Amino acid sequence: MARVEKRRVDRFSLQLKASVSINDEDGKQRSIKVMTGDISSGGAFFRTNTPFSVGTDVKMDLILPSDKFKKLGGKRSRINVSGSVIRTNALGMAVCFDKKYRIEPY
Repeated sequence: MARVEKRRVDRFSLQLKASVSINDEDGKQRSIKVMTGDISSGGAFFRTNTPFSVGTDVKMDLILPSDKFKKLGGKRSRINVSGSVIRTNALGMAVCFDKKYRIEPY
């Protein structure tokens, strides 16, 4: 049976270092270091052995390496974005991004 593609935007196979954070039940921040498996303007798949539960609100810092993005003037930058976990599997978790994000020097 052929899989029907439901995505509205193209995904790119781009591996970026990232930190994904949540606030636990006690209000303490908990973070995991991950790599993206793929990414688009609407979300990303994060490779991890410990995915957060579907529906969990997350904050992410995606690190953009300077060697891949020459317009950054030789500096690393990061994208700060929030979103929510929409799917998990044995390889990690898919996160849908919110519309607000910020790109800043790292």
